[in-house]
Amino acid sequence: MLRFLPLKLGRLYRCLKLLLVVGLFVILLMNTHNLFASFQKNELTDRRFINLNKCPACFGTSWCRKFMNGQVSFETWGRLRFLDVFNVKNVYFAQYGEPREGTRRVVLKRLGSNQELAEIDQKICKRATGRPRCDLIQAMYKTEFARINGDVRLLTPEVVEGWSDLVHCPSQRLLDRVVRRYAETKDSGSFLLKNLKDTERMQLLMTLAFNPEPLVLQSFPSDEGWPFAKYLGACGRVVAVNYVGEELWSFYNAPWEKRVDLARQLMDIAEQLTNNDFEFALYLLDVSFDNFAVGPRDGKVIVVDAENVLVADKRLIKQNKPESYDVWYESRFEECDREACLSFSKDSLCSRVTVDHNYYAVCQNLLSRYATWRGTTGGLLHDPPAHIAKDGQLEALLDECTRPKKRYGRFQAAKELREYLTQLAASSSASATARMAAGKVEVA
Repeated sequence: MLRFLPLKLGRLYRCLKLLLVVGLFVILLMNTHNLFASFQKNELTDRRFINLNKCPACFGTSWCRKFMNGQVSFETWGRLRFLDVFNVKNVYFAQYGEPREGTRRVVLKRLGSNQELAEIDQKICKRATGRPRCDLIQAMYKTEFARINGDVRLLTPEVVEGWSDLVHCPSQRLLDRVVRRYAETKDSGSFLLKNLKDTERMQLLMTLAFNPEPLVLQSFPSDEGWPFAKYLGACGRVVAVNYVGEELWSFYNAPWEKRVDLARQLMDIAEQLTNNDFEFALYLLDVSFDNFAVGPRDGKVIVVDAENVLVADKRLIKQNKPESYDVWYESRFEECDREACLSFSKDSLCSRVTVDHNYYAVCQNLLSRYATWRGTTGGLLHDPPAHIAKDGQLEALLDECTRPKKRYGRFQAAKELREYLTQLAASSSASATARMAAGKVEVA
């Protein structure tokens, strides 16, 4: 009896192995399409890949000819579809070529993860039919995006207020600017909605509702000195922007002189977006090391993620004079167990003329010892030289800018911090020039 036991166990093992192989084969057959798809290449001429087939539920079509003509092509890793699982943000690097200008690097964005883009489809369907799935193109014509048609002369605040951060509290002046500078139409330059085609109007409104980043870049362009990446165009649900450089995080352990210069620029950006001649206050609601980049040649810091930017019209606030409009608004520091978190009231940002939010955001999330990112603490200005650490002025200013002890202390600390960083940057530059001159003398 015992002699047959190994034989029975052997048969059982072979049967289980056969069942396992058959099971794997069945699973493979059921997922053949997904398996093959994962080894396909990402192609910008593929209408389904760039979601051109979903227009007008898309971000635009101004760059479609460039995509289809092969003027834009993914760099190596972007072509491999099986690597998309690691590309959660759906951001790709590509080469763009013009016959007379040669090629240059650009950034292609889907403006959301796959899940977020799927949720856009569901929301459109629910708005039109009450169901999460539908014919997306037909549904667009049954939403408010289509009801605001050519008979409507202007895009007005009461129609779009609260759709996104950009229009949390829009003024007519802001909306006229958005429409006039809309880049996904051939006839840009007019603030009248009737000058847009039906599809262009729907694309504009959908962008405004779901991810207004392209509209921020168009309305406040880098060509006019705004610290944002340059908008280039869109095709389907892929938007093209100018490549700026490496993200700010890459400079976390750069030489002290470099970090001082970057910190100075960050504070300058906070000042420019808060106080400018246009009287638009642009408040950064999402501030992290990944949302800024540094130019490789000029070393200029640029905002590369502008989805969460709230724009308040100071001119309108002064005109309407809401309660406490002229009382300075101080952002409140709060302990947080997450990275890059901020405390703010959107309604207060929209109703006060003088606000310290941008200073607070930059100091807390990027510069000070309270800044945390990817498991590190200490901020961009960590480990200063001994003589600066001993002086204590830098640490005191950063602390007051982040967690003020005096009433309205952050406003004064931000001003003094900008001046102090400018002095440090100038001193570092002078020292570097002196060292270079000394080196030339020795060589001579």
